[in-house]
Amino acid sequence: MKTKHSTIDFSCKDFPLPDPFLNKTILQQSNQITEELLDFTIEVANANHVFWIKEICEVTLTSALARGTGISGRSAESLELKMKNGEAIIAFASDGTWAGFSFISSWENGKYVSNSGLIVAPQFRHTGLAKRIKRKIFELSRQKYPDANIFSLTTGLAVMKMNHELGFEPVTYSELTKDEVFWESCNSCINCPILMSKDRKNCLCTAMLYNPKNA
Repeated sequence: MKTKHSTIDFSCKDFPLPDPFLNKTILQQSNQITEELLDFTIEVANANHVFWIKEICEVTLTSALARGTGISGRSAESLELKMKNGEAIIAFASDGTWAGFSFISSWENGKYVSNSGLIVAPQFRHTGLAKRIKRKIFELSRQKYPDANIFSLTTGLAVMKMNHELGFEPVTYSELTKDEVFWESCNSCINCPILMSKDRKNCLCTAMLYNPKNA
């Protein structure tokens, strides 16, 4: 038994063609928005920026867990103090969205200064912002502590490259501060057992130092 199929004639009908420029226009608009947001404001943090501490802490923790690498924890109270003392750098996109952060700490009466806590909000990564914040925090360190040895501990290759461009050199842990408070901050790092098993002589982080006398 054969079934009769009806045939629809489309020959005399007009159908709108897809707009070949629609997707292109949307993409251009998206790129334009992105470019506008990339006009970052990077400044020394102050008491007015305390509002952003919760987000900074959350993004920092999430980033560390995602990478599966260690990061020494910083309390919200300590970051608030950094901001109020002008010892931190904060960045915002042009629409006021928080974009990045870093801070400094001094040790042994200003003999050493650490550059720490560099973090960029996920949507602004791979834009060059981290490098700009790194330079700003380095400049702030030099301004506030011109004679200090500036050091950085990191497992990130990108941060190592940025440090190298600023004049940092790899060193052993013995060349860093002996301040117990600094090393206690490593207790919250997942790699702390490794550090302690090595008698604090080395760990998974690479130590890098900027000596102003060699500049």
